[in-house]
Amino acid sequence: MMTEAKKFKRTKLACYSAYLSSASIFSLPPLLFVTFREMYGISYTLLGTLVLVNFFTQLSIDLVFSFFSKYFNIEKTVRFTPLLTSLGLMLYAVLPVLFPQYAYAGLLLGTVVFSVAAGLGEVLLSPTIAAIPSEHPDRDMSFLHSLYGWGLVGVVVVSSVFLRVFGTHNWMYLTGILALLPLISFGLFCTSPMPQMNLSQNTAPDKVKRRNFGMALCIACIFLGSAAENTMTNWISGYMETALRIPKVVGDIAGMALFALLLGIVRSLYARYGRNISNVLLGGMVGATVCYLIAGFSTSAALSLTACVLVGMFTSMLWPGTLILMEEKFRAPGVVAYALMAAGGDCGASVAPQLMGIVVDTVSASAWANQLASTLSLSAEQIGMKTGMLVASLFPLLGIFLLLYMKKYFAKKIS
Repeated sequence: MMTEAKKFKRTKLACYSAYLSSASIFSLPPLLFVTFREMYGISYTLLGTLVLVNFFTQLSIDLVFSFFSKYFNIEKTVRFTPLLTSLGLMLYAVLPVLFPQYAYAGLLLGTVVFSVAAGLGEVLLSPTIAAIPSEHPDRDMSFLHSLYGWGLVGVVVVSSVFLRVFGTHNWMYLTGILALLPLISFGLFCTSPMPQMNLSQNTAPDKVKRRNFGMALCIACIFLGSAAENTMTNWISGYMETALRIPKVVGDIAGMALFALLLGIVRSLYARYGRNISNVLLGGMVGATVCYLIAGFSTSAALSLTACVLVGMFTSMLWPGTLILMEEKFRAPGVVAYALMAAGGDCGASVAPQLMGIVVDTVSASAWANQLASTLSLSAEQIGMKTGMLVASLFPLLGIFLLLYMKKYFAKKIS
């Protein structure tokens, strides 16, 4: 075991660095939402659509691998994924500058390209780590996903300082710098051996039906968990600035950076000490529900900020934790199972932020929001943001009931 683990040490490092650098794909665009709105006049609905396109593209990649994984050269696909990340970020940075009249189209194209890379990373990095011999595979999986949180912290802090010093109008140079980071992962992958990954699911025929239903429950769980996490990830920056009237640099660092910090800390702690993943998932759903309700109802900026940040702690294990739960319940799940789980997660991450964008725009333009805003001494946009938070609370709330059912269902052996 130890000899095999040493053999793939560089491969592990390549996976970790790829996951770390992919954080820019998810964290940078939300930080620039207000900038894009001011510079290019892009509505919140269209900004939410960029998030939808991001995760819909990833979802498409997930589904392609779910049904056609045997037609891919997995080793080469893993190796070249970081190059696609770099290309997508470069297009995202350059096209709006070259063609400002078509800025949204340029952002859209860049989003599609780096989203393909993100989809490939989600489908292949987790099973790659799972295939590497280890005494604690669940902890390796948690550590892999913790790097996303640490990556978010790094991107938020660096971006906030950069934009503060050089101005938001220079956002494209920041994006270009971040586009160089995935090249490190590419270099590591090119000099690393790849483990043999299982492309099929090994299940006895009489257990297929029960296994499939169990997988469906896991997919539903990761959908709701991803929705709870990514709604806040994509909107916390805009919420701090618009709803709470907190200056952007303060809101990004005190809000999004702390959110990501808690995300990374909890995942790292689970990687070292974690156990009882079912209880961890249930507690996360309960905590996230409460925090979203506080953010939606509270009139205190400090309390709302605290609630938004704590969503990072409570949702931190909902995505990786569901993968760990799946691995516990199903022997040798295979790349297809990971692809289906990634599809569920990406679906939640696309639907929920887009839904919030629609809610914010719709409520902000409504007559009742304007009347309520006058009564509460708020703007209609602030009312729209808070309403969006209340709608978002439905995802972890449903997750509570789902996990209670799953605990009973998985009390019986599946695989």
